[in-house]
Amino acid sequence: MSKEVFDFNGGLKRKLVIAFIVGAVLLTVGAILPSGGHEEAEGDHTELASAEDHGNGHEAKEEVHHEQSENDHGTEASHGNDGGHEVDHEEGGHEKGWFDRVKIDLWINNIYFTGLALIGLFFFAIQYAAQAGWSAYIIRIPLSMAHWILPAGILMIVTFLLFSHDIFHWTHADLYPEFLEDGSINTHFDALIAGKSGFFYLPLEGGSFPVFFILRMVVFFGAWYFLFKKLKDLSNLEDQLGGNSYWYKMRRYSVAFLLVFAVSSSISAWDWVMSIDVHWFSTMFGWYVFASWFVAGLALITLITVLLKEAGYMTQVTSNHLHDLGKFVFAFSIFWTYIWFSQFLLIYYANIPEESVYFVERMMNDKYSTVFFVNLIMNFFFPFLCLITRDAKRLNVFLKIACIVIILGHWVDFYLMITPGTLGESGSFGLTEIGMYLMFGAAFLFVVMKALASYALVPKNHPMLEEAKHHHI
Repeated sequence: MSKEVFDFNGGLKRKLVIAFIVGAVLLTVGAILPSGGHEEAEGDHTELASAEDHGNGHEAKEEVHHEQSENDHGTEASHGNDGGHEVDHEEGGHEKGWFDRVKIDLWINNIYFTGLALIGLFFFAIQYAAQAGWSAYIIRIPLSMAHWILPAGILMIVTFLLFSHDIFHWTHADLYPEFLEDGSINTHFDALIAGKSGFFYLPLEGGSFPVFFILRMVVFFGAWYFLFKKLKDLSNLEDQLGGNSYWYKMRRYSVAFLLVFAVSSSISAWDWVMSIDVHWFSTMFGWYVFASWFVAGLALITLITVLLKEAGYMTQVTSNHLHDLGKFVFAFSIFWTYIWFSQFLLIYYANIPEESVYFVERMMNDKYSTVFFVNLIMNFFFPFLCLITRDAKRLNVFLKIACIVIILGHWVDFYLMITPGTLGESGSFGLTEIGMYLMFGAAFLFVVMKALASYALVPKNHPMLEEAKHHHI
């Protein structure tokens, strides 16, 4: 049984190809139908005004912050609404349309699926670093998820190089020189962003090429892929040659990855998500993004395990193993909620305009308020109620339903983190977003399933197989 290999057959491949094509068709249809694109340009301006009036003093807070910025920085352009994207929109006199949504959807899905790949490797590394035995039967599933790291890195770098101005306000060169060449004051100068320019541009000047930002991206993906490759190769050698030496080597490389990941996951969250709302920051944001990634990754590991078992694979996996996976999903759904509420409560209680505007434009804006509460329902209330009992964590049907909702729910979470700061009132949810998600999801699963079929589902020479066999809770 330990030699069983997943059959990534033509039927599964066809289904994934069909899902990808359906996603492409929906993406194309989204350009034609008036689902938040060019056809809604006039309505969005009206919604913007009503959202500001409805936002519990949102407009007043912007004026306060605007005056503070003018006094502190000597300019009228330095208000911290949502990274300045609305400023560009109003001055440019055009409404963001379908292709702008495609660019942002690319970034959302890049971040989301990169997180799933990283959590696969993170889960794998934890099992070895902690000398865990219960997970020996399922360890190849998270390792297969990590095969997406290389495609993710390529997609991330290409997307940034092509569309950085549409995603990140700080990339606009006119924000940085305080004085123009003729000696006049630059009305677009933003002192707050200029003060952060070193974090993005070192050793160059602000507004040039973001060397430091891209260097971090390349170094992170390079380190992640290098450590993934080492762990994968050692796992394969263990299968071929046996012995405990490869297990000990994997322990060392797992610890190395966990140390790298502890630093890089937070910095990447600041770089790729938090810097979209460049005037706003949260000291808890690295933890928040990690929590969202972790829950979604755990849910995917659990879902794949259940589906493989139902398909006749992994017969050694028992309800006890599923119970442990269910407990992880349940516990870290609560952990995500704890981080979410802690961040929200601190900002709500302080009620400082430059902090509270982040939640005002999500919770009290007609464009995003529904998504805001749907996010909480999908990622906390539903999994909490679905998985709270012992039996629910041991039954396939409950695990599948809960995991599917969580996987979708945390995509919604990243949509809510990124879209308001990039598209503002032009943001929408429709066929464009669904289509892009299907395309990324199909490509991601194709890579994962192909990797899963490339080696035995259960590592036959893993030293902890006997412990996994007798695992009981």
